[in-house]
Amino acid sequence: MTREKIYLFDTTLRDGQQTPGIDFSVEDKIAIAGMLDEFGLDYVEGGYPGANPTDTAFFSEKRTTQARFVAFGMTKRAGISASNDPGLASLLQAESDAICFVAKSWDYHVKVALGCTNEENLESIAESVKAAVAAGKEALVDCEHFFDGYKANPAYAIACAKTAYESGARWVVLCDTNGGTQPPEIRNIVHAVIAAGVPGHCLGIHAHNDTGQAVANSLAAVEAGVRQIQGTLNGIGERCGNANLVTLIPTLALKETYSSRFETSIDTERLLNLTRLSHAFDELLNRSPDHQMPYVGASAFATKAGIHASALLKDPRTYEHVTPESVGNFRKVMVSDQGGKANFINALKRRGIEVGKDDPKLDRLIALVKEREASGYAYEGADASFELLARRTLGTIPEFFSVEGFRIMVERRFDSHGRVKIVSEAVVKIVIDGQTIMSVAEGDGPVNALDLALRKDFGKYQHEIDDLVLADFKVRILNGGTEAITRVLIESTDSDGVRWWTVGVSENIIDASFQALMDSVIYKLMKNRQLAGKIAAE
Repeated sequence: MTREKIYLFDTTLRDGQQTPGIDFSVEDKIAIAGMLDEFGLDYVEGGYPGANPTDTAFFSEKRTTQARFVAFGMTKRAGISASNDPGLASLLQAESDAICFVAKSWDYHVKVALGCTNEENLESIAESVKAAVAAGKEALVDCEHFFDGYKANPAYAIACAKTAYESGARWVVLCDTNGGTQPPEIRNIVHAVIAAGVPGHCLGIHAHNDTGQAVANSLAAVEAGVRQIQGTLNGIGERCGNANLVTLIPTLALKETYSSRFETSIDTERLLNLTRLSHAFDELLNRSPDHQMPYVGASAFATKAGIHASALLKDPRTYEHVTPESVGNFRKVMVSDQGGKANFINALKRRGIEVGKDDPKLDRLIALVKEREASGYAYEGADASFELLARRTLGTIPEFFSVEGFRIMVERRFDSHGRVKIVSEAVVKIVIDGQTIMSVAEGDGPVNALDLALRKDFGKYQHEIDDLVLADFKVRILNGGTEAITRVLIESTDSDGVRWWTVGVSENIIDASFQALMDSVIYKLMKNRQLAGKIAAE
């Protein structure tokens, strides 16, 4: 049986830019467009040329080589001809392969937002599509608020979709702009649109995630007949985000209910890069990846309970719905006080550490981990610290350096303008090959000062840690009061793109931070010598 093509349309650079806290520069957009193009998506929507300087500059040249490069903008205004509308002119002049017009399809919005008649709105849709086609562009129409519009006035919503299609639009995209439509409603309304004369192979779905169902709604629309899905990387977007392409793509490719009937441009080989793409995008956003994201999260194939780990050792299919390798991820059996020997043996084996189940050192390691977790350590979230602890307990690790001591000074004072100024200074003494090295640094707070001082002069190892970056720093208070136990979790990365986590626990936040910092540096030095496994890399 011939499989039907599902076209993948990425709107990360347009709708994703509406995410609170995200503001792409032109350079960001160029980098992300390159990532999306290389991955193999069919369409990359770049933004709204003419609306702001960034998007206008971005569309000064074509930014993709394989994907169709899409400009987004409004249909022409009512009362103005297509040839005299400056907004439409900006879209036609942009260096794009296609134009995606946003059009009102809810009569309430036509009246309130546009202030024109229903017929004038239909004319704006038709004339805009015809102008794009005449300019040699592929035309798409996003029917904004389509599902709410259909529920309010079915005949007019369908008239908008039919007008776009009959005027020459390659794709008529049905948008759940408020994100409140439910999967059965999506299915029924798509069926109605197809029955009214707009064929499924020209229909798309644009779902928002306000009820957590953007992926489900996208799949419901595919079941009902649409053949284009719009979404974003990692589900970013305004409010609760858009349909997550990082979840949709492997579902379409790996779940037999879809893969037997449909194909996408992302083949098995491209799918291997999915986790890397998702994490690289989060890196560009300067945020930590979501550990529980389906398919690509660090915990997506992580197992903690002892009986699950034991079953996983016998056959991974017992607790995995797809193989982690198929999406570029990997299996992780986590080490915690809930785990039995099977967890530990498997976790150690994956790090290249062979140990017999009757080895007394293994019993010592298990007891040590459980004892330390009872006092506040969390090795399930700090793979690098666990690996160092295991290697120290079961064997040895090189002593690259020792710390003679450190001192932190935090001073609160007034500057010459009478404003409060907080100054943090750290002094660290380390010993390498018998030579004492003392470093002093000021930082934005005591932990930052300590980190800067610790890594300021590492003697012969300095060049090895120049690319070490602290990507994230989390503090958790484990019990109440000023004498509380504090757990610090540090996420580190380097120029190889490898990522690892280390943990420290103390009643003193500075000491807890120092433990985690030390483990991070030691792990980095071990990694450089192939003495540490890849398990801590995500």
